[in-house]
Amino acid sequence: MVKRIYPLLACAGIMIAVAAAVVGQLDPDPYLDPLDLALTDYVVLDRSGATEVAMVVLGGGSLALLAGMRAVRAPVSGWPERLMLVWSLALVATAIMPASAVSEGVSWSAQVHRYVSVVAFVSLPAATAQLVGRFAADGRWRAVARPVEWLTLASGLGLAAMTYLALPGHGLLIGLAERLFLAVEVAVLGVLAVQLARLAWRDAFLHQPAVAGNVARRADQVLHRLRGI
Repeated sequence: MVKRIYPLLACAGIMIAVAAAVVGQLDPDPYLDPLDLALTDYVVLDRSGATEVAMVVLGGGSLALLAGMRAVRAPVSGWPERLMLVWSLALVATAIMPASAVSEGVSWSAQVHRYVSVVAFVSLPAATAQLVGRFAADGRWRAVARPVEWLTLASGLGLAAMTYLALPGHGLLIGLAERLFLAVEVAVLGVLAVQLARLAWRDAFLHQPAVAGNVARRADQVLHRLRGI
């Protein structure tokens, strides 16, 4: 039963996070520019709170995904598991920890806020890069090995683009690059969550005949005993 709950929580968390993020981007405060404003600054300045909700829910959904993958014994042990955990917790921390915007000056809390967001951005691509080979060698996860590989490659290109825009690019269009990068990350999580749901529910249905057979055998034994009496 628990194995079937985790994929539901993961899929629900991802979908709710996407919906909240879309609301936050389509109805922002009038003075905010999502294309040029880094996500960390956007979280601070957006008064609607939709972006914070999206990040917290996505972090929770990622935790449910990781727990579900462990429950079905997916090949995530070691560094992939640790990095996915860091990604999940860093997302939540980025959304809830206090920070200040660039226009308000760079405080120590703002520096920590941005470092945590960088850790989150790097952690998931690093985890999926290690999972590609493991998925290819596992019959249950082989179907998602190639999509995860391509999405991980796109994540790497996104990280390179954000690094360039943040340094020599002076932050021009950094907001657009970050949002495209996060869209790829959400796509990776979605692929993993759908595969997790497929495996968890398939295992549940495969076990049903065995359970029914055991119940039938026990019923026959009880009937035989009653007839003997």
